[in-house]
Amino acid sequence: MNITETPAWKALAEHAGEMKPRHLRELFASDPGRFSRFSLDVEGMLFDYSKQRIAPKTLDLLVALADAARLGTQIDALFSGAPVNRSEHRAALHMALRHLDDSPFPSSDSGFEDVMPQVRALRERMGELVRAIRDGALRGASGEPIRAVVNLGVGGSGLGPKMATQALEHLAHPGLRVFHVSNFDDADLWPVLDKLDPRSTLFIVTSKTFTTQETLTNARSARDWLLSALGAEAAMEQFVAVTGNAEAAQAFGIRPDRVYPFWEWVGGRFSLWSAVGLPIAISIGMEHFENFLAGGAAMDRHFRAAPFSANLPVLMALIGIWNTNFLGASTHLLNPYCQPLCWLPGYLQQLEMESNGKTLGDDADPVGADTAPVLWGGIGSDTQHAYFQLLHQGGRLIPCDFIACAESEAALPGHHEQLLANCLAQAEALAFGSAVLGEEEDPRKRCPGNQPSSVFLLPRLGPFQLGLLIAAYEHKVFTQGAIWGINPFDQWGVELGKKLARRLLPAIAGTEMPTGSDTSTAGLIAWLRARIHER
Repeated sequence: MNITETPAWKALAEHAGEMKPRHLRELFASDPGRFSRFSLDVEGMLFDYSKQRIAPKTLDLLVALADAARLGTQIDALFSGAPVNRSEHRAALHMALRHLDDSPFPSSDSGFEDVMPQVRALRERMGELVRAIRDGALRGASGEPIRAVVNLGVGGSGLGPKMATQALEHLAHPGLRVFHVSNFDDADLWPVLDKLDPRSTLFIVTSKTFTTQETLTNARSARDWLLSALGAEAAMEQFVAVTGNAEAAQAFGIRPDRVYPFWEWVGGRFSLWSAVGLPIAISIGMEHFENFLAGGAAMDRHFRAAPFSANLPVLMALIGIWNTNFLGASTHLLNPYCQPLCWLPGYLQQLEMESNGKTLGDDADPVGADTAPVLWGGIGSDTQHAYFQLLHQGGRLIPCDFIACAESEAALPGHHEQLLANCLAQAEALAFGSAVLGEEEDPRKRCPGNQPSSVFLLPRLGPFQLGLLIAAYEHKVFTQGAIWGINPFDQWGVELGKKLARRLLPAIAGTEMPTGSDTSTAGLIAWLRARIHER
């Protein structure tokens, strides 16, 4: 079924013609109860979507679209363990990783294997390693306690742990430093090695296949660094692997009892709840890590049970579809007013654009509509002095998510109140423009407003709240994929660049030129080779 051919889609297209001329100033003026109508509190997280360019009819039509896409059936399939990753014939059971009670997952009546025995066993092993490192019981080969942990991973294996470790830095162990290295560029790894002591450094190699080029290149360099300082046998005592390819990890030299599984039913960009989250757990402790899992599990329960009209991830998804497919937005801005969330935009870029950045549905036919918008963003209030001028007067429709916390973990007086005032002021200014203070006589100073935004307010940035927020965005991605008719769990476009890089590497290294390259690529290679060999 192509969703764009359904009566529900066509009704929304007709309704968009009615809504496009309407301004948010008018929508608020005509409905004094708009905030109550279009806001939702889930587990203490407030989601205010009243500044979106919607009316009650819009929401009714969007829910009808979800029904037309059989969203409820698709959510049931996700949680039942059905192979919702249809191109690879796999389940997507990352929710099991944050399932904390004693019941099976998927449920025993689903007909699919209960994965919880292996998940609980992994969680127990993770706890043992985390406690040994944090208590100083795990020591390097020369007897030094581990004081630094370096996670080597890219994509979901790097962005997720990096984002969460930074977000929860206020809970970090004072005697441990956790680093994240993802890039081929030696300027990423070398400065980290340069400041560490090999006798007290542990490396975590995180790669589902244990063939990821960036990760293995960095792992080999890390191994060489330890070998030169400690010797062959000692060096491998300071490696841990998180992988679905245990044989390759052991062939690399990592002890079998230091290999942690990465199951095929866990997608990389949905994996920070698993052993991929070891750097998070090492930094904040296993108790806090399980509280992070509990936040994700709370959102899972809400997503499964709440009606679509009061379902936070579903509303996020439907509003995104409304903005992209019916109002014509091509980008989406993420703007946390919370410095610890500085890596959240980058993390969600992968989650959303790698999942839903596709034009073909499951049947390999064109979807017939735009899918994932370009997601971008940064940290407020820095962003106000960067690109907010474009938002206010640039003439482009750019929906925005604002994220802020009622309490700060820092303690400098006067700072947090100013941050919150700026966050709410920007959302207000984007919605209502300069009219909120009276229209400017000078047209050059006039801001038209009518830019849609949603605001997420958290009581604080704790592990539970972070888990709640991340799981909400995960389910948003799934919901949008379900409605568009695409598979959010594969990423074939990523593979093309990897294949071409392997093809070009011998030419860059100077051993042979690839056959069949275009004249631009051949010319660039020739220029590089001439200068590389001059060194």
